[in-house]
Amino acid sequence: MTLLHPTRVRRRRLGVAAAAAGLLATLLTAGPAVATPDPGDVPAKEKISSRQEADARSAIKSGDIPGVDEIVHSDNIKHVANIPKDALQGTNSDLAFQGKYAFAGNYDGFRIFDISNPKAPRTVAQVLCPGAQNDISVSGDLLFLSTDASRSDNSCNSVSQPATEKSSWEGMKIFDISDKRNPKYVAAVETACGSHTHTIVPERRNVYVYVSSYSPNAAFPDCQPPHDGITVIKVPRKAPQKSAVVNFPVLFPGDGPDGGGNPGGPTNPGVSKTTGCHDITVLPSKDLAAGACMGDGILFDISNPERPEVIDQVQDNVNFAFWHSATFNQKANKVVFTDELGGGGAATCNAEIGPKRGADGIYDIVGKGDRRKLVFRSYFKIDRHQADAEVCVAHNGSIIPVKGRDLMVQAWYQGGISVWDFTDSSKPKEIGYFERGPVTLDRVTTAGSWSAYYYNGYVFSNDIAKGLDVLKIEDRRTDPAKRVRMHELNVQTQPDYFDDFDD
Repeated sequence: MTLLHPTRVRRRRLGVAAAAAGLLATLLTAGPAVATPDPGDVPAKEKISSRQEADARSAIKSGDIPGVDEIVHSDNIKHVANIPKDALQGTNSDLAFQGKYAFAGNYDGFRIFDISNPKAPRTVAQVLCPGAQNDISVSGDLLFLSTDASRSDNSCNSVSQPATEKSSWEGMKIFDISDKRNPKYVAAVETACGSHTHTIVPERRNVYVYVSSYSPNAAFPDCQPPHDGITVIKVPRKAPQKSAVVNFPVLFPGDGPDGGGNPGGPTNPGVSKTTGCHDITVLPSKDLAAGACMGDGILFDISNPERPEVIDQVQDNVNFAFWHSATFNQKANKVVFTDELGGGGAATCNAEIGPKRGADGIYDIVGKGDRRKLVFRSYFKIDRHQADAEVCVAHNGSIIPVKGRDLMVQAWYQGGISVWDFTDSSKPKEIGYFERGPVTLDRVTTAGSWSAYYYNGYVFSNDIAKGLDVLKIEDRRTDPAKRVRMHELNVQTQPDYFDDFDD
């Protein structure tokens, strides 16, 4: 592990630009971090036709889409800060929060920001530890980092190594962050098929970690099919070096070689075959979890965190290609699932794809106990069409905590950030947005907001290419959320905002 210390403005619905200079540093040499090739992992570099490029230039000229790198937003959103990438030049990924700090994952490691003044975040530490996609969570003095790239060993000095070699390593890394300026790598746990994402279930003495991974292969010694469940790790807070795998619950039992999940094509053309889960969100106050598992969405009981049990399983073989992430509403009677059509590497926010694919699916939870069911109500997708060079698809977001309303802020890669209301499950509507124009016009490029989360009065976005953005929402519908102050937030570990916050 290595610590690294540190336009043009045109209006479209009140567009403004803002930027802040970053610290200069030299990234030390390390092997590239190449993760399981799917949602968001591999930057798209596909050439587009001259006709598509010309159409984009025409749309910019007419004001239908913003210009290259131009910032536009709705009247109720202000762009208050941007901190560009610094020493870690890889793909920016997920975010976590604790007190006055934000923790930003990056395929090359992670970065810690002091956000006590959200209008001027300061870099506290940058840690070089390649291991895509470096999905990140924090709990107390511990930081958790996912490695879903086959590496030579579990150190931060490892290099890429084929998954066909038995000695290769993928899994969870654990850091001590009691000193935010000097994080210390304290433990590692190898997991089957690595750790694409993870979700923590914190308890007083232990932290349980649900590890999501997928895409087994008979040629991979440590990632054998069927891979039809998740890995559960138990981490003792006072002795993280004793962390260990305690269970691998099978979520998709079946007699076939890949278990009982969605078979994908050719049975269900255009749908991912389920060979594990992509991401899980837990709601500990309700003993519930929702899993976005490639070709399936699931609801499960986590009253015993070591032994989660599936309550219901749903599929959408018409409009969903890849179940990517899940978000509960506060009352735990709805789940928003996202579909990452095109694997985070395609332009899907256009008229050709339409409003139901690469979108959110809103499901009501009906019934009680083990008889609860996920019932589909509607789709939501941003209606601002993007250029054919812009990767745009539903991605990570969080609840905006307002009693009596179901409000959410969400990332859409180059589609930017959307604030939307799903209080009426059947009639969701957007109430605000922020986005940048295309990064390029001649090829499809992966960029834009990976994660957009509401934390203590502001929206924080980790832009894949542009760095950390901070937004302020000024809207009577969202204003009550400003009174909710969290000590810690991992969005995939949803809090009970109205029992746990400081008023």
